[in-house]
Amino acid sequence: MNTIYREITPLTQNDCFTVFHRIKEEFNFPLHYHDEFELNFIANAAGTKRVVGDHVEVIDDLELVLVGSNLPHGWFTHQCKSKEIFEITLQFHSDLFDEKFLQRNQLSFIRNLLERSSKGIAFPPETTEKFRPRLEKLTQKTGFDSVLELISILHDLSVSSNMRSLSNSSFTSEQFNYHSRRIEKAFEFMQANYNKEISLADVAAVVNMPEVSFSRFIKKRTGKTFIESLNQIRLGHASRMLIDTTQTIAEISYNCGFNNLSYFNRIFRKKNGCTPKEFRQNYSGSRVYI
Repeated sequence: MNTIYREITPLTQNDCFTVFHRIKEEFNFPLHYHDEFELNFIANAAGTKRVVGDHVEVIDDLELVLVGSNLPHGWFTHQCKSKEIFEITLQFHSDLFDEKFLQRNQLSFIRNLLERSSKGIAFPPETTEKFRPRLEKLTQKTGFDSVLELISILHDLSVSSNMRSLSNSSFTSEQFNYHSRRIEKAFEFMQANYNKEISLADVAAVVNMPEVSFSRFIKKRTGKTFIESLNQIRLGHASRMLIDTTQTIAEISYNCGFNNLSYFNRIFRKKNGCTPKEFRQNYSGSRVYI
């Protein structure tokens, strides 16, 4: 089967993190993944194509993205004309923060940030500009001070506003904690049956709630309606199939629970900014086969 390149990063087991910066003319590293978390700052690279999970987007001049452990990602020159692309890449171990440590109240924001990063997080331009000097200074720091600054940066990013998730959760097999057993049970049911017909009544029965009550409950807990949540799961699986299989778009639509091809095309385009056919073409042009 076609696979995405697995990177062995320069980060050793004896270090907490690594950070490096460079000026270059193009992006030439293939689509890849690695165990480590990665915070990537890029400047002067408008027109570059970024791929994170199943999310494909052309970026502007400034870019700050946090990529979770083992999430496929890559930046590609695409339409970028700059000959002086500036990049700072920070990578830290996925187990740098012990799970018990992250459960402490004071670490709750960082814990949520790392959980969200399993889908990739893009920060807005104003946040990116604000953190640029700190990331540049971090490249000059060493020892204990550098670790303290890393934790400080992650905390300040975790409480910043207007960050957005990139990839679909079902694409990344994310197990996000909604701090509600009923919601988790509902999502487990939808994940297991995404390729079948599922009604609001079906899921409400699984969690033993009236339909109207469950409809309000899932919206309050997740910020999405039942249909939006189900479609997000189905779209994640559809994206994975578009990348990993040669099934036709109609077959993928049907196999992911969408019995109406026009509806599938419409909501896929709304979520990804392109049609399923364009997504497959865009993604296949960014991957490497080994």
